[in-house]
Amino acid sequence: MQKPTFDPGLTQQFTGVLQRSINKDGSFNVYRRGVNWRDFHPYLRLLNMSWRRFLAEVLAAYVIMNTIFAAMYFSLGPGQLQGDDATDTMGRFLNAFFFSAHTLTTVGYGNLAPTTVAANVLSSLEALVGLMGIALATGLLFGRFSRPSARLAFSERMLVAPYQEGSSLQFRLVNLRPNVLMETQGTLVLMTVQGPAGALTRKFETLKLERDGIYFLPLTWTVVHPIDESSPLYGKTAEDLARLQAEFLILVKGFDDTFSQTVHARYSYRYDELTWSAKFNPAFEIDPSGALILNVDRVGSHALVQSAGHS
Repeated sequence: MQKPTFDPGLTQQFTGVLQRSINKDGSFNVYRRGVNWRDFHPYLRLLNMSWRRFLAEVLAAYVIMNTIFAAMYFSLGPGQLQGDDATDTMGRFLNAFFFSAHTLTTVGYGNLAPTTVAANVLSSLEALVGLMGIALATGLLFGRFSRPSARLAFSERMLVAPYQEGSSLQFRLVNLRPNVLMETQGTLVLMTVQGPAGALTRKFETLKLERDGIYFLPLTWTVVHPIDESSPLYGKTAEDLARLQAEFLILVKGFDDTFSQTVHARYSYRYDELTWSAKFNPAFEIDPSGALILNVDRVGSHALVQSAGHS
């Protein structure tokens, strides 16, 4: 029986055009087709989107809902709302819109009130919709705030740095949040495109790390893969990695001491995001009182490297 090849879940098929597998924000570069409306889960979508887009969509839904109910109140005709003394069309519609906002949020200032059976029925229905909408929005806000997630910054470049008597592959990461990550572990996978012309496939190889885990992450962690005779990178040059379309896939997981749950982070570097014959500058220092000072901007998007000679 043929031994199965290692595939982390990104398929070994190759079509001739290869984009990065993992985007810089940790999402996978995968687009779905063939799904229908039953596969759409609005709750998951609203949990996973950015805060800016979430707040924009909540505001848009609030305005649209009030506009719909305002149009329904307006269609009932004049005299449906007590306190509506507007004589022009725009004034009547605005009064209907603001009455809808009062009803939807159950505020009820008292300056506007329904006077007919039709207006009371409609306002009762809107009050029910408002209660359900507020409950849903509250649940979404709580879910977004309470969901544990990792906020790690990775060095802008991955380095091929001097290491002992040879060289190594290195990248650096730091926890941007003040919470404590414990039992942090890292996995580094090399993805390359190999094979004869016309039959190219993607190959995945797990790279052995000098240290695949640390107990605490209060400072930085420089993840090191020694490039020795057993490494798939041994003897490889920058041109070789470019020809192989190499991408380094990273999975980091740790135990969040605040939420008491395991959190994950993903990242990747492509062959053109490597800096050769360099090393990282220190990212922390000790002040006169003996306290450790961590300079986060020397780790993430503004990581500093300094030139170093070949070993």
